[in-house]
Amino acid sequence: MTSIPATRPSLTVLHWHVHGSWSTAFVQGRHRYLLPTLPERGPWGGGRPAAWTWPDSAVECSPAELSARADEIDVVVLQRREEIDLVERWTGRRPGVDLPAVWLEHNTPRGDAPATVHPVAERDDIPVVHVTHFNALMWDCGRAPTRVVEHGVLDPGHRYTGELDRAAVVVNEPVRRHRVTGTDLLAGFAEDCGLDVFGIGTERLPEAVDHPGIRVVGDLPQHRMHAELARRRVYLHPIRWTSLGLALIEAMMLGLPVVGLATAEAAVTVPPDAGVVATDLARLHDALRAYRADPELARAHGTRAREIATDRFAVSRFLSDWDDVLAETVASRPVTTRSALDARPVDAVPL
Repeated sequence: MTSIPATRPSLTVLHWHVHGSWSTAFVQGRHRYLLPTLPERGPWGGGRPAAWTWPDSAVECSPAELSARADEIDVVVLQRREEIDLVERWTGRRPGVDLPAVWLEHNTPRGDAPATVHPVAERDDIPVVHVTHFNALMWDCGRAPTRVVEHGVLDPGHRYTGELDRAAVVVNEPVRRHRVTGTDLLAGFAEDCGLDVFGIGTERLPEAVDHPGIRVVGDLPQHRMHAELARRRVYLHPIRWTSLGLALIEAMMLGLPVVGLATAEAAVTVPPDAGVVATDLARLHDALRAYRADPELARAHGTRAREIATDRFAVSRFLSDWDDVLAETVASRPVTTRSALDARPVDAVPL
């Protein structure tokens, strides 16, 4: 992509609140962020999240308000294919045609991963921004321009105590996702070190795994989860298939050493002086036992993990990268007012 001048105007960005932690970092920028909001909230109109404090520049907008402000929008950040139609229905402007658009890809491809074709692969007017280099490698994006902007994570501070000789695990929906989240591996790891499991849907974990060494903590507010993670000796990342869990980055920033599967981007995120990542389960079992037995080793590796994470995933770098993406997207696609097509009726029913 071409270089962008250091001084750039702020923009009005249309963006759905889909991934809370990612969006929390994104809205820290210098732009104005319009968040579609429906009375029932839900996936197509979540607005601002109740669990986090966001800046005033993140503004909730109903479909009618988006229609009234349609000409103010400079660029849309898409995350789901349905949003392309919603933008046109609610604003009368077509992403990639009348309205500059970029697709933010959070996820690893599903199914036959190396052969999975991206939803905008046949378009060259909507670039795809991946959150990891692994995702960019695995998705078939066809004609779509691609770029990687790694995560930015708000620093929770170096809060590690490691006072509990147990491992912290953060997984969402471990019963439904099961092998994806490594749920089948948890009982084996609990033989080496007690596990405290955090996350959405973890109250159902006993249905899938029955082991006295596993305790379900549940889905805590982020500030409480950070405080509790920091008390555990080590962070265990058993997930087989994910982009790069933000909880893993947050644990590193808190100062926890990491033991995890060397799959997806995690394989190149945790160096040997910050933890152990491997596909050999025996090595991971040995590592859990070693950190449990040696608090000083755990503390030293956790300190190094924090240094790596705060440098690589700094919000300042993340926002600067996104300034480049947004400015280049706007510059490459002329901004017009409402399309030549008549604006479709504004309604709250997505598709």
